[in-house]
Amino acid sequence: MSAIYLKSDIAEIGSRLGREARAFSGKTVVLCGGRGFLGRYFTAVFTHLNETVLKKPCRLIVLDNLITAGKAGSEALIIPHGRFIKHDVSKPFKPSFKVDYILQAAGIASPYYYRMYPLQTLEASIAGTKNMLDLAIKSSARLLFFSSSEIYGDPDPKHVPTPESYRGNVACLGPRACYDESKRLGETLCYVYHHQFGAKAVMVRPFNVYGPGMQERDYRVLPNFAARIKAGLPLRLYGHGRQTRTFCYVTDALTGFLKVLLSGAPGEAYNIGNPKPEVSMLELAKYAARAVDRPVKHQIVDYPDSYPADEPNRRCPDITKARMALGFEPKVGLDEGLKRFFHWTDANYSGDPGK
Repeated sequence: MSAIYLKSDIAEIGSRLGREARAFSGKTVVLCGGRGFLGRYFTAVFTHLNETVLKKPCRLIVLDNLITAGKAGSEALIIPHGRFIKHDVSKPFKPSFKVDYILQAAGIASPYYYRMYPLQTLEASIAGTKNMLDLAIKSSARLLFFSSSEIYGDPDPKHVPTPESYRGNVACLGPRACYDESKRLGETLCYVYHHQFGAKAVMVRPFNVYGPGMQERDYRVLPNFAARIKAGLPLRLYGHGRQTRTFCYVTDALTGFLKVLLSGAPGEAYNIGNPKPEVSMLELAKYAARAVDRPVKHQIVDYPDSYPADEPNRRCPDITKARMALGFEPKVGLDEGLKRFFHWTDANYSGDPGK
């Protein structure tokens, strides 16, 4: 079985959490979507904390229906001080034990897959989040809902970098709506449960998280780039290649997510991402070539039929809120993050980019 993360990255996350991580000592954590990209990192981080930091190990319960887990879902999962349960969060989960923390990371984040599974995408963020909020109320647990930067839609340039106060420019009709609108409604559920029932629910809006462990057939931009580089093929840039994004390396993202879980204000949402640099896809291709230290060709192509229309032109977070309230600060720049990512994909990807 290939490594799904860099051990040094997991240790880095544990080190950056510092004393805050001690809050998990002796607690029970339910991790929804635990076989996805972020879920596998959370599993590794809690295992690391149990081995190196916590006086009393935390118990980790990992839930996933494995609908998009791919190869990772078929691999045996051994969780010291925990267990895996195959479960669809759109159905109620009724454990016989008390829960202290819930990470509601169940969802379908890749545009390729949420277009393939639109109803399941809606159900994970709506019914799944409601079920986990009910569990949070019953257990008096803190809940972290994984929303998305996609809830901002295609922001007006005046609102880039985009703060949490921006209300969004989102279409409720169209191929992206199943993801965007379900995340927006998931946030509304957290807000209502907090104000009506006192739920200790907090929200994160991740901005383009990447790193080792992303599946080769993920169909998002960086796994696409890595698979094609491994195969010796030119990179494909969809549309005009001038659309811009910022990218947040996984160690920064996980550190931010756990800070929000532990210390975020209930009923509030926090952007978690890296605001610099904001790069076009044309520029990203140059960053990729620099990271692998060899020439990499690219070509501009039309969007494939499987890719949802209405791609946002810009995506860049204002992280002032998380910086001021939680002390969140990205540490891994794009050059360094891409070197770590492409080093891992070179050893773990087959060079089969798929469609």
